[in-house]
Amino acid sequence: MSMRKPGFIFAVGALLLGFVVVILGAYTRLVHAGLGCPDWPGCYGFLSVPRSDGALELAQLRFPDDPVEAFKAWAEMIHRYAAGLLGLTILGLALFALKQRGRDGYPLKLPLGLLALVICQALFGMWTVTLKLWPQIVTAHLLGGFATLSLLFLLSLRLSGRFPADIGLNALRPLARAVLVVVILQITLGGWTSSNYAAVACVDLPTCHGEWWPKMDFVAGFNIFQEIGPNYLGGMLYGEGRTAIHFTHRVGAMITLLVTLLLAWRLYRAGLTATAVWLTLVLLTQVALGITNVLAHLPLAVAVAHNAVGALLLLSLVLVNYQLRPVVISLNRRRRSGDVGQWTPA
Repeated sequence: MSMRKPGFIFAVGALLLGFVVVILGAYTRLVHAGLGCPDWPGCYGFLSVPRSDGALELAQLRFPDDPVEAFKAWAEMIHRYAAGLLGLTILGLALFALKQRGRDGYPLKLPLGLLALVICQALFGMWTVTLKLWPQIVTAHLLGGFATLSLLFLLSLRLSGRFPADIGLNALRPLARAVLVVVILQITLGGWTSSNYAAVACVDLPTCHGEWWPKMDFVAGFNIFQEIGPNYLGGMLYGEGRTAIHFTHRVGAMITLLVTLLLAWRLYRAGLTATAVWLTLVLLTQVALGITNVLAHLPLAVAVAHNAVGALLLLSLVLVNYQLRPVVISLNRRRRSGDVGQWTPA
């Protein structure tokens, strides 16, 4: 029986908005609009994209080295507007949780943690612009967006009152956690690939530049001490460095495919058929999109979909781990009921 808690619809709305923000972020990055507005949080010193002749003239005076490109500026500002709305929504969730803190079992730390995370995300958004797409910040900003989305999903699950913990599936828990870690690492590699413009460093499959082991420079490709200051739009690495990043992302994709299929098989054998089928479909869709990105030279729609399905894969593993979570004793309920044998989901 579902025991839905107050605020569930609010959390689901925030989750959907968070998904939109992640997609808009990917779109902004892929159309090279990360510096569509050279300042933050405004755009050329305005609250919106300058359009009138006077505003355009003033924008050019303020930023003589950054001519206004309306399309890129609007892509950046729409992403900022959506992210700002998400921040306000998460603030509302945190305030609502504080109001509900007296209710037994109502999550408080999770909404407050989300609020802290979204504040950090705002800072990363600012640094993305002020540090001119420094790959470390761009990757961290992407990971922060995926983390925000995951925690919003976890909050929605906890407020839904569904998916009770199953103590009969404890043996699957280590594998599920390991696969979650692998997927997070693969998403990190994807972010590093994107922020260094290495997605099309190899344009053939299964080889790269016609070789199984092409010339690569891993030291340059994974140098996290890149200089702060240059404009990283378009990337600063030479070919062998980008090839190393792309090749590593491919290897990570193979590992992710194998371990996730293993988890799906184990879930199917354990009786979680719907979860196993969903996980497999999302995984295979993501692999197909990745292959298409390489062979079709990164078409925009496919690249955005690759980011979106990557987020779905992460959320699917959050769901799996939630279903397999450990069961703990609820002390408050035990004291009220006097039943020392009562157990509730964590």
